[in-house]
Amino acid sequence: MCNSEGAALYARRGSVKNFTLLFRPGAVARCGYQQNQGLRFVLHPPGWRSKPLKHLLLPLIMSGRGKKVGKPKGSEHKTRSSRAGLQFPVGRIHRLLKKGHYAERVGSGAPVYLAAVLEYLTAEVLELAGNAARDNKRSRIVPRHLQLAVRNDEELNKLFAGVTIAEGGVLPNIQAQLLPKKTAKGSSEELKEVQSQEF
Repeated sequence: MCNSEGAALYARRGSVKNFTLLFRPGAVARCGYQQNQGLRFVLHPPGWRSKPLKHLLLPLIMSGRGKKVGKPKGSEHKTRSSRAGLQFPVGRIHRLLKKGHYAERVGSGAPVYLAAVLEYLTAEVLELAGNAARDNKRSRIVPRHLQLAVRNDEELNKLFAGVTIAEGGVLPNIQAQLLPKKTAKGSSEELKEVQSQEF
């Protein structure tokens, strides 16, 4: 609370958010701040020490007559994901890291780093799966395409070694011992053709 000796408070409303304040000798104006209600001015005229004359609720930001109160330029709320240039939610990952009790404290850079890693891995898998879908002349990625993308990449296959992709199927693979053996006649004919082509 703050006291202003020898002052009277009058308010003339220009709009809902605009007030003109005048002070006159002989009164005390007290003002206080409440979190959800802004600034509250209580007028105590001369001789009125018990009952206030008027309560005025004023916003924290007052502008000129008829002007709308707006946020200053550059004060727009930006998410941590947009600041880091990521699509994955940094705030949600930070909350889950704290909620999981993986450590006593979680630094501010940890969720950004983790979000970047997850976004990179997701983009890598989706790119390879999209290529697999295009090779099969499909416009929609299905679990089969994810399986082909992961298992045909050496590093991703090592990372997802213990992962089973539902409805993914298996890679086409035939053991060399099961393939039909070449006949002796066919091999001799091939040898003659090779020798005839040599000069």
